[in-house]
Amino acid sequence: MDAQRWMWTAWPAFLAAAVMEMVVFAFVDPLDVHWLGSPLEWSRSAIYTVAFFAFWLVMLLCSAMTRMLARSIQDLNGGVVSEPLAD
Repeated sequence: MDAQRWMWTAWPAFLAAAVMEMVVFAFVDPLDVHWLGSPLEWSRSAIYTVAFFAFWLVMLLCSAMTRMLARSIQDLNGGVVSEPLAD
């Protein structure tokens, strides 16, 4: 994947992760976050950072899947369209 196509995927994912971070932590205090039943003993900054990268990864996967599903015939097989098989 060339750099321009990579940025078409990564930049919207970055922006969506930033918005998601703001929305989630507008309602959730990072010090109240629990993992597997026990509270995390991390600082607020560490929780913000890990959450942002987790959100970015999820959004990156969503953007990559959207780009994958939006590919044209030319992207998939060089524009070669096969004829249906005769019965």
